[in-house]
Amino acid sequence: MNPGAMIERMARYPAVLRATATSVCADDARWKPGPEDWSILEVCCHMLDEEREDFRVRLRSTLEDAARAWAPLDLKDVATLRSYNAGDLGRTLDDFEKERADSVAWLRSLRGVDWSIAYVHPKVGPVRAGELLASWAAHDALHLRQISRRLYQLAGRDAPGMSTVYAGEW
Repeated sequence: MNPGAMIERMARYPAVLRATATSVCADDARWKPGPEDWSILEVCCHMLDEEREDFRVRLRSTLEDAARAWAPLDLKDVATLRSYNAGDLGRTLDDFEKERADSVAWLRSLRGVDWSIAYVHPKVGPVRAGELLASWAAHDALHLRQISRRLYQLAGRDAPGMSTVYAGEW
């Protein structure tokens, strides 16, 4: 396991997220191709909430006391319940950058971590600390892909009756 490599990518991610998310105007950041889809802003709000409430909190809990129950997370309808699409993209990205900096500072402060320590999740079974860290880093990539898909879909939306086949298939 190479935690240092993951932590360094995580440290760089806020700049990547900001550059990608702000490549569109405010209206396009709120655009959703369908009611079940998330906008770019909603994805960024989710990333902020995950930084505050999920990965760091759960990894810390696992490392401190793997037997302690994790606080529940209810993501059902979270974008609607928390009014993600009414938020401000710049402020959300600023807050994400601060939270991620705090996360990275905490991760860099860890010494002698046993990444095999596992919390036994009631639904998925054992989740090792190393798996949490790897999932945290992978989570960034999944949502960057989601935002990239919105950018691809915006190109199609803005060229009605035109094909984007020349760009290549998604």
